[in-house]
Amino acid sequence: MATTIGSAISAKVLQRITGPAGVNSVLAALTQGSVAAPSSFSPAQVRSQNAAPDVAALSNTMQYPSLNVYCEKISNSLAEKFRSFSGTVQMAIELRHSQDRLDGLQDNLELYADAVMQVLAANRGDWGDGDFYAGEYQVAFGAVKHGGKNFIQIAKITFEMGVSKN
Repeated sequence: MATTIGSAISAKVLQRITGPAGVNSVLAALTQGSVAAPSSFSPAQVRSQNAAPDVAALSNTMQYPSLNVYCEKISNSLAEKFRSFSGTVQMAIELRHSQDRLDGLQDNLELYADAVMQVLAANRGDWGDGDFYAGEYQVAFGAVKHGGKNFIQIAKITFEMGVSKN
């Protein structure tokens, strides 16, 4: 059951991120009128997987920026005694951005993170089927490293989903 819960929540997060009110529409609104607007996400750049950047770089299909959604932790706290699962699922959205110059790398990554945070904020509440999102999230920005198209930086957004299933 635990693997199906993680996969189901990942699919719901992906649905909201790639939907009509998802990251690309928020990015377009954030960069409206900007001369140096970063690119939006194509379907090939959004994945449901937890792969280390150096492993993903070995893939011939790796494109930047990339957005990875995955389940980090499942906790059945049995808050509701007669449910088979009543607890939390910790989700992660990992943004990776790479370019050949350091200039603007962090600014673009922060813009992508802002877009994801706005999508999450707009989707607070009941997600159906016993899944709900209260609105809390944490963002961690990693240091710039060598990789990708020369330089790569990663932002990781983590949040918890409440889950109640029979």
